[in-house]
Amino acid sequence: MTDAERTLLSSVPTQLYIAGQWRAASSSATFDVHDPATGDVIAAVADATPEDGEAALAAAHEAQDGWGRTPPRERAELLRAAFDAVTARADDVALLMTLEMGKPLDQSRAEVTYGAEFLRWFSEQAAHIDGGYLRAPNGANRILVVKKPVGPSLLITPWNFPLAMATRKIAPALAAGCTVVIKPASLTPLTTHLFVKVLDDVGVPPGVVNLISTSRSGDVTGPLIADPRLRKLSFTGSTEVGRSLLAAASEQVLRTSMELGGNAPFLVFDDADLEAAVDGAVAAKMRNMGEACTAANRFLVHAAVADEFGRRLADRLGALRLGRGTEDGVDVGPLVEEKARDKVDELVTDARDGGAQVLTGGAVPGGPGWFYPPTVLAGVPEDARLVREEIFGPVAPIVTFSDEDDAVRLANATEYGLVAYAYTRDVSRALRLAERIETGMLGINAGVISDAAAPFGGVKQSGIGREGGSVGIEEYLETTYVGIADPFGP
Repeated sequence: MTDAERTLLSSVPTQLYIAGQWRAASSSATFDVHDPATGDVIAAVADATPEDGEAALAAAHEAQDGWGRTPPRERAELLRAAFDAVTARADDVALLMTLEMGKPLDQSRAEVTYGAEFLRWFSEQAAHIDGGYLRAPNGANRILVVKKPVGPSLLITPWNFPLAMATRKIAPALAAGCTVVIKPASLTPLTTHLFVKVLDDVGVPPGVVNLISTSRSGDVTGPLIADPRLRKLSFTGSTEVGRSLLAAASEQVLRTSMELGGNAPFLVFDDADLEAAVDGAVAAKMRNMGEACTAANRFLVHAAVADEFGRRLADRLGALRLGRGTEDGVDVGPLVEEKARDKVDELVTDARDGGAQVLTGGAVPGGPGWFYPPTVLAGVPEDARLVREEIFGPVAPIVTFSDEDDAVRLANATEYGLVAYAYTRDVSRALRLAERIETGMLGINAGVISDAAAPFGGVKQSGIGREGGSVGIEEYLETTYVGIADPFGP
C-alpha cells in the first residue's frame, strides 16, 4: 500500500453517524474491510447494533418535521454544494472505491461522475415539486393536490457501486424533504462514510442523514422496518433478499422501492454492425468486472454471425489485463470476495461440463486476490446455470437464435426484467423489441445506458419503482387530495 493510500484511508471516518455526530457502535465492536486485490485488511469500521439502528431512526424521526418544512431552494442548494464537493474530491473518492471494491481507477472515476450527477439532477428537481388545482367536473368542489415528503426512509445499498447507489437514493430523498438512515454494504462501506462526511461538511442539518454500517444487516434493519416511525424502505440488492424485505415491509405497509437482480440479454441480429456490437458487448459485460445488475448476462446471437461475433469478442476480452485497480494499464480488477470468485468459476465449470466451448479465459489464475479472467463461452446450452442465473462476473456465454421470435423467446425466458440490449440496423425491429421484450430498460445499439436523468428500474422480479429521472423523486413523495367547497357558494 502506498503512502497516499494510507493517508486517504486515515482521513475517512469509520464510526457511525447519528444525529450529526460521529460515534462508536454502542458495543464498541468493529468489522474489517478488505482490499479484494490482496485480501489485506484496510480498515476496521464500527459495527452497529440494533440499539444504534434505533438511535439513528429516532434522529431521523426527530429531524423530519424541520427538514420537511425547509424551503425547497435550501434543500436544492445543499445538494448542489454536495455535488461540487464530491466533484472536487473525485480523485480521493475514486481511489477509495478502488481500494475497497477493486475496480480499476478509470472505472471508479467514471462512477464518481455518474454518482455525483444524481446530486446535481435532484438539486434541480427539488424546487420543481408540483401538485395541481382544478374545478371538479360537477362544479361542487375545487380539487387541490399537494405533494408531501413520505417521511423517514431506510436506504439499504449494495457493494458494487458504493457512491452511485448512495447518491441515487439519498439525493431524491433529501430533495423531497425526507430524512434518511442509510446502511451501506459491509464489503464496501468506506465510500459511503466519506460521502456522508461530505454531506456533513456542506451543512446538511443533524439528523437528516444518519449512517449505520453493520455486519449484521438483518438484526439491525429488521427492527427498523417494524418501527411505525419508518415510512419508506429503498433497497438495491438480490431478489432473494428483496423478497424477504418486501414481506417484512408489508407489516407496516411501507412505501418500498426495490432494485433487484438482473439477467440481461444482449441480442445481436444478423444485420448488426458487428464491430459496434462487440464494442457494446465489452462495455455491457466488463463494467465493474461484470459485477453489476445491468451487466449483459446472456449473449443471444443470430446463428449466422455467432462464430464471428464470438471470435471478435474473445479477442477483445482476452487482451484485457488483470491486476490491482490502482496500477497503470489495468483493465480488469478482482471480484469483491473469494466466494464471489468461486461462484463464477462454478458456473463456468457447469457450462463447460454441459458442452460449452471456452474461447478465452475459464480458469482461476494463481496468486493473491480474488481475480477471474474475462471469459467467453460458445455453444452454451439454453439450460446452463449461467444462462439462468445472474453471473456477476466477467463471463460472456453465447447462445444462438434463429429468428426474431426465437430471440424474443430466449430474452424473456427469465424471472428477471431489469435491462436488455439489442444490436440491429432495423428501426422497425428496434421498436418491436421495445414492445415485446419484458424489461424495464432497453439499450438499442448501446452497451451502457445508465443516466441520472433517466428512470432506472425493472419489471417482473427485478424490482418495484424507479430511481433517477423525473419520476425518481416521486418515490419519496405522498399525494394528498384536498377537496375545497365551491368558493362561489351553491
